[in-house]
Amino acid sequence: MNDRIGMDIDGDDDALRLALRQLRRDQSPERDLWPAIQARIATAPTSARTNRHTSARRFVPWALAASVALAFTVAWQMRPLERRSGEAQLISHEAQALTREYRGALQVIATSAPSSVEADPALRELDRSAAQIRGALAKDPDARFLLERLRHTYAMRLALTQRAALT
Repeated sequence: MNDRIGMDIDGDDDALRLALRQLRRDQSPERDLWPAIQARIATAPTSARTNRHTSARRFVPWALAASVALAFTVAWQMRPLERRSGEAQLISHEAQALTREYRGALQVIATSAPSSVEADPALRELDRSAAQIRGALAKDPDARFLLERLRHTYAMRLALTQRAALT
């Protein structure tokens, strides 16, 4: 074990003990420190209170700005339905026009396709999905994402119907 460390501890044992004893020497303070510590403790709550008030004053403008931003956000979300009804009517009209165009295109394809095409379960599932999306749009006419889902569903239905008609 001594070979791994690279020094002979047994020979320097006395010298090492002497060096360690010299490292630790107790020293007493030159003066009594307690009166100064006690005075600092007595004045600490007053200065801490002052620091808290100063830091609180620093955050007042930020808190006011956050309150104003929150008030505007709530007011914007609670805006009257009359303003939103124009957008809802537009989405509703778009959905109705899209449905009319889809049905017209479906009739054109159906006249040239065999009648067995409409029996496909995938096409019936797409029709059910489109009906559910139209129902959801009736409940929430502001939902533009539903209009996009309806458009996508109709496009898939027409593409599958065309593919089935050509085969």
